[in-house]
Amino acid sequence: MKTAFFVKAAGFFTCLLLVASVAFCQESPRETASGSINGAQIKINYGSPSVRGRKIWGGLVPYDAIWRTGANEATTIETSKDINIEGKPLHAGKYSVFTIPGEKEWKVIFNSETTQWGIKDDGSANDDPSKDVLTITVKPEKAKEFKEHLTFVITDKSFSLLWENLAVPVLIN
Repeated sequence: MKTAFFVKAAGFFTCLLLVASVAFCQESPRETASGSINGAQIKINYGSPSVRGRKIWGGLVPYDAIWRTGANEATTIETSKDINIEGKPLHAGKYSVFTIPGEKEWKVIFNSETTQWGIKDDGSANDDPSKDVLTITVKPEKAKEFKEHLTFVITDKSFSLLWENLAVPVLIN
C-alpha cells in the first residue's frame, strides 16, 4: 500500500518537473515590460523570440504583411488610464498588438480581442480587423545596439520594440 502511494507520488512529481522544465526552456519565453507614463500604468506581455542567426526584417518577419508582433500568444498591452498614442486616443483597457512592418514605416494596430493565439493554423496572423480600435503609423530606427531577443521597453514618454538592429518607438502622451 505504501509502495503504491510512493510510486504514484514520484510519478506526479516527475510530471510536475517535466512541465516546469518545458515552460522554462521555451525558445520564445513570455516576457513583461511595465512602466508609468503620465500617471497611466502600462504593461506589455509578449513572447520573446531570438534572432539565432536568422534574417529577421524582410525574412522571418516579412515586410508589408500583418505580424503578431512576438511569438506564440498574441502580444498584449494594458493601460490603467486613457492615453494618446502618437496623438490618437486609446481608452484604458487591454488590447492585443499587431504590426505591419515596412522598411520605412510600420503600422501598429491595437485590437480589442486579447485571448487569441498569435497565429492561425495556416501561419497567418490571428487578427480580426473588425475588432481593431486604433491603428497608428511610426518610423523604425536603427537600434543603438544589437538585441538577440525581441524586447519591449517602456520609458516615461513611449514604448519601443527592439529586436536585432531595429528599434520601433511609439510615442505615448
